[in-house]
Amino acid sequence: MQGPLSKMRADLGQPVHYRLPVGDDELDLAPYIGETLTLRFDGEIRCSNCGRLTKKSYSQGHCFPCSQRLAACDLCIVKPERCHYAAGTCREPAWGDANCNRPHYVYLSNTSGLKVGITRGGQIPTRWIDQGAVQALPIAEVSTRQVSGFVEVALAGHVADKTDWRAMLRGAPEPQDLHAAAARLLGECEAELDGVRERFGEDCLRLLPDAEAVDIDFPVLQHPDKIRSLNFDRQPVISGRLLGIKGQYLIFDAGVINIRKFSSYVISPDV
Repeated sequence: MQGPLSKMRADLGQPVHYRLPVGDDELDLAPYIGETLTLRFDGEIRCSNCGRLTKKSYSQGHCFPCSQRLAACDLCIVKPERCHYAAGTCREPAWGDANCNRPHYVYLSNTSGLKVGITRGGQIPTRWIDQGAVQALPIAEVSTRQVSGFVEVALAGHVADKTDWRAMLRGAPEPQDLHAAAARLLGECEAELDGVRERFGEDCLRLLPDAEAVDIDFPVLQHPDKIRSLNFDRQPVISGRLLGIKGQYLIFDAGVINIRKFSSYVISPDV
């Protein structure tokens, strides 16, 4: 098995079931928890969009030209409130229609602590798993990705919008009452949310008080006490006992590696 890496695919289960995409194949990782796993970087990086060789990966797996051309690599992907589709300057309007101008969800999750985030409906619960959340709750449905960005900005004034990945990997955070947290947070942000409705229309935002919280269990035998980050650019052969998987991280006895960071790196796994 050899080929460019992609972010791990995961199915919600007890625990989460992970697969590692390597080119056109997938390596089922469940049998290797607790066993020795070796990943060898073969020295090539191939753009996940056009397939060309690139010395450096941009925007999680793209060559530089694609990172400048594709809408999926634009700044508004990480800052949705800065969407410029309405100004007529979207890099790929058809892509924007298919991916951004459709319903999104704003959620609370418990990763390294309580945080707010956004995702498309089709990415639930994948988005929560990718972030290493042990609990998650959708709190609002909105009309577009841009609207979700403005709602997230409003809520982020009162709660974190980023995960402390080191804390996330060290162990499970304290359990949270997500429904209570959502009620408190939405009350504190009522004026800002009214402002979003005034700008985009009353139907742009629908709260979800009856949504169910989701608990997520990850396949981890042992959390690391100290975090040592592994990197294919400095260490082309990464090998050790696989102690667990959380988010997009493989946890080895020798350190941790963020698989998503190394999308498009051509590797050969040895199990």
